[in-house]
Parts: sequence; C-alpha cells; structure tokens
Amino acid sequence: MPPEKSKIVFFDGVCHLCMGSVQFLLKRNKSENIYFSAIGSETFQSLLPKDSYSNLPDSILFWKEGTLYLESDAVLQITRDLGFPWFLFYGFYFVPRFLRNPLYRFIAKHRYQWFGKAEACMIPSPNIQKRFLD
Repeated sequence: MPPEKSKIVFFDGVCHLCMGSVQFLLKRNKSENIYFSAIGSETFQSLLPKDSYSNLPDSILFWKEGTLYLESDAVLQITRDLGFPWFLFYGFYFVPRFLRNPLYRFIAKHRYQWFGKAEACMIPSPNIQKRFLD
C-alpha cells in the first residue's frame, strides 16, 4: 500500500513511553492496518514537507490517508481505528483541544523523566517487521 494512503504512527524511537505505545498498538490493531515509522525516518521525510519539521511535536504523530494528526488529535484518531473497547476513547474528541492538548504536552514534556530514554531505537522482531516501514 502506498504510504500516502496508509495509517502510520510516527513515534520517538528512543522514548520508552512511545515504544510502549507502539507495543500496545501492535497487540490491539487486529486488522494490522496501522504501520509504524520513527520520526525523522525516510517515510516521515517523504510524506512531510521539510519546512514543517520544526513545528511538529517530537512524540507521536498519526498519518491517516493523507492527513497528519498531532498531539491529542493523533491519540484520539489512533484509538478510533482500534476495535472495541478502545474506539470509545474517541468520544474525548468532543473535549476542546485547548483542554486536551495542554495535558498531552505536559505528558510529552516529562516522558523521558518519568519513563526513561533508550540508547537506541527499538529493533522490531521478525514477526512484526512487516508493520515497520523503515
């Protein structure tokens, strides 16, 4: 499937919280239609204009069929694509962004302090390798 029509979670490859989120999604995305790629990867660079990089958060981004979702919108769109009961969290979309995003930013800002940082990016095992674009 061409990346521009895919569902791709871009994540911080050295963040333990982000890698834990990827593991969570791998187990719960039964249809296996969500792919993964590190922020700054070749796929990331091919889909997003270079001049936009400095304006993007460095935690989790969600590319869904040509649209890039940021911060709490990314998390909620991801849950929408999971099965029951996870898609119920999409109901939080009706909470205004000005309330959701500060909470998201607070967690993102402290994620290394609270969850730690790896020395290198995660290397996917052979059975999940097909879900990682690069």
